[in-house]
Amino acid sequence: MANGKQILSEAKDKMSKSGDALRRRLADIQAGRANASLLNPVKVDYYGTPTPLNQMASITIPEARQLLVTPYDKGTLKDIEKAIYAANLGLTPQENGDAIRIVIPQLTEDRRKELVKDVKHEAEEAKVAVRNVRREAMDKLKSGHKDGDFNDDEFHDLEDQVQKETDAGIKNLDDIAAEKEKDLMNN
Repeated sequence: MANGKQILSEAKDKMSKSGDALRRRLADIQAGRANASLLNPVKVDYYGTPTPLNQMASITIPEARQLLVTPYDKGTLKDIEKAIYAANLGLTPQENGDAIRIVIPQLTEDRRKELVKDVKHEAEEAKVAVRNVRREAMDKLKSGHKDGDFNDDEFHDLEDQVQKETDAGIKNLDDIAAEKEKDLMNN
């Protein structure tokens, strides 16, 4: 027995999670100013185990275009510096004995355009996820309709509601991507 409200609620929830996931992925795209999440991809070889940098050091932002990485264990300073280089983020760490200072370079126009392409790609992947949720919800509704759980009117109303949620989800993704693109082009 399919419950239309439950199917709709699940679809809406999954679609909103696509927006949250897109925000997290876009946070890793550098906008020309310091953001601790830029170092999220960095894994440091700590006694043979790849360990996320944020578990081994505090990451602060002393200035708008600068990160300061202060390891909890000073003995890992060189390993952390090596891992930042190895992550290939286009950042140059400068070790000063106690910490690592990273100056975020100003973005060139070409680099900004490349990053905007990355944003569009991430947004498109999120839209595909939303469309997959719509397809899954529609399949459940069709199955419920075939099983006699909904009459024709209820079925068409639920279909319309799923489509409205899909449109709202895609508009939300477009808004998130547009905000990030504007951020990239104006900084």
